[in-house]
Amino acid sequence: MQSEHTFKQYDAELESVRAKVLQMGGLVEQQIVNALDALVNVNPNLANEVIENDHRVNAMEVQIDEDCSHIIARRQPAAGDLRMIMMVVKTITDLERIGDEATKVARVAQKVYDADRMFTPRFNEIKTMVALVREMLRTSLDAFARLDVSKTVDVARQDEQVDEQFRSSMRQLITFMLEDPRTISMSLEVLFVAKAIERIGDHAKNIAEYVVYMVKGKDIRHTSLDEMERETKTP
Repeated sequence: MQSEHTFKQYDAELESVRAKVLQMGGLVEQQIVNALDALVNVNPNLANEVIENDHRVNAMEVQIDEDCSHIIARRQPAAGDLRMIMMVVKTITDLERIGDEATKVARVAQKVYDADRMFTPRFNEIKTMVALVREMLRTSLDAFARLDVSKTVDVARQDEQVDEQFRSSMRQLITFMLEDPRTISMSLEVLFVAKAIERIGDHAKNIAEYVVYMVKGKDIRHTSLDEMERETKTP
C-alpha cells in the first residue's frame, strides 16, 4: 500500500509540473497578444501591463525549475520520467525567453508613437509574423500536453516562413532607409520588433523539438526537415 501511495504521489507531482508549464505557456501567449495590441493600437497602458507581467513569467520559471529539482532529488527519476523532467526544464527556459521578447515589443510600444514623429511605423508584416508564431507556440504546447510529435514538422515549416518574412521585412526597411534617411529611426524600430518576433518563432520550434526528444528519445535539433519528418513518423 505504501508503495502504491508513493507511486500515485510521484505521478501527481509530475502531472502538476506539466500543468504549470501549460499555465506558463498560456500566460506567455497572452503576453505576445497584448504586446502586439499595445504596439498596433497605441496603448501604453497595455504595454506597461506586459512589462509588469514579465515578473510573473519569471517567477513561474523559477517555481517550476525548483519543482523539477525537488523531484530529481527525492524520486531519482530514470528513463522516460527523467527525459520528461529535462524537457520541462528546457521548455520553461524557452517560454521565459519568449516572455522577454514580448516585453521588448512592449517597450517599443511605449515610445514608438511620439507626438513629433515624422513617420508612423507600419506593422502589417509584423501582424502576419505574430499570427504565425502564435500558431507555432500553440501547436508546440499542444504537442507537449498530448506528447504527440505528429505536428513537429509543421512547426519547423512555419518557422521557415517566419524567417523568410523577417528577411523580406529587413530588405524592405533597408530600401526605405536608403531612399529616405528620415525613415531610419522608424525603420530600425520596426526591425527591432520583427527580430523579436522571429526569435519567438525559434523558441516555439525548440519546444516542439523537446517533445520529440521526450517521446522518441531522439535529438532532432540542427537537422533538416526531411530528417525531422523521418524521425517523427509513427512506426
